[in-house]
Amino acid sequence: MASHDARIAVSSPAADSASAERAPRKGRRRRRARRGKASASGANAEVAKQSPKPAQRPAAPQTAGRAGSQGKAARPNGGGRRPEGQRGTRPGDEHLYGALDLGTNNCRLLIARRSRDGFKVVDAFSRIVRLGEGLTASGRLSDEAMNRATDALRVCAEKMKRRGVTRARLIATEACRRAANGAAFIERVKHDTGLDLEIVSNEDEAKLAVAGCAPLLDRECSSALVFDIGGGSTELIWVRQQGGGGSGDRPHIEDWTSLPCGVVTLAEGHGGIDISPELYDRMVDEVSERIAPFIARLRATRGTDGEESFHLLGTSGTVTTIAGVHLGLERYDRSRVDGIWITPGDVYRVTRDLLALDYQARAAHPCVGRERADLVLAGCAIFEAIAIAWPAERLRVADRGLREGILLSLMETDMARTRRRRRRRGARRAAAGE
Repeated sequence: MASHDARIAVSSPAADSASAERAPRKGRRRRRARRGKASASGANAEVAKQSPKPAQRPAAPQTAGRAGSQGKAARPNGGGRRPEGQRGTRPGDEHLYGALDLGTNNCRLLIARRSRDGFKVVDAFSRIVRLGEGLTASGRLSDEAMNRATDALRVCAEKMKRRGVTRARLIATEACRRAANGAAFIERVKHDTGLDLEIVSNEDEAKLAVAGCAPLLDRECSSALVFDIGGGSTELIWVRQQGGGGSGDRPHIEDWTSLPCGVVTLAEGHGGIDISPELYDRMVDEVSERIAPFIARLRATRGTDGEESFHLLGTSGTVTTIAGVHLGLERYDRSRVDGIWITPGDVYRVTRDLLALDYQARAAHPCVGRERADLVLAGCAIFEAIAIAWPAERLRVADRGLREGILLSLMETDMARTRRRRRRRGARRAAAGE
């Protein structure tokens, strides 16, 4: 109580002059003592933070400029640790990149950080939205389809916001290219979700597909046909390995085309529920007719067939589904599908097995599912027409494509910008030294 009274006396203007002179000195001493205790406790806390128990000690940090450990699964932010892909990266490499692909059938998102061997995925999203449903007949995107796509895009926007994406490219493909109200839909998406989608050309789509799949090209082959079977179109890209197929060579797109048919448009034109072998053959014939002009053009520029080694590289839900069925997977497993080699004979056997199933049985198949049950055979028909046109001995399966191409192109652009800045700084320092 005495100390309480003394504090009151110090603060009271009615205190006598002697008390008023002593009180400030006592107050200063008390404040210095409190500051000393606080400083000591803060220092102890800091020491505790810097010196955890041996069982909790994190791995020693790597030096600046070295990438983090390879082969570790990406993990979300949390737990007080830096996210996977960020640990051990250069300060300028800590952008979080987003790649969104809104197609005729799917809405897909990848969020990743740069790493030494490419990138580490932080988050992903995929949903079948069937944006192009009914487009062939009406020439427009339906209200129901736009609502489904917008709902999926809201999820993507929330994921990118929550993750803190700093660099992104968001693209829309064939459905928005073809639809009379495609541009209006893009404006609606921007208003409703804040996402600014870009309707890309067929050529840009082909380039991104090759960029995303390039690591799976066989460098021992001089050429490859990369194909992407989409919902509303199919891209065919003839790629030549520059420099004869060395590991550091970049693939060169020698020619490409976009067929105005995909799994959604072909299924809507022929039906996707009850598919007889005769109807299936008609679908193959239709696609073959569309491919023929591209084959003629390639032959005119490449000369005689058989003069070079090549293989097929397919990226699409159709190709990965066929691979999953071929492997007999009880549920789809990307780690077992992406990058595997199969033969045209494998494709033919899987297609015949699927043709033998009715719609309900296809929907019940773990690698097909109800959302693809009416589309898978249309995709198989496109696949078979391609295999007939280019009778390669081997086909490589890619569970990657446009999103991966977007991510790699964004990262490459940033790295080139960083290199230019460093060169300019070096030139300025050299000039200053002179």
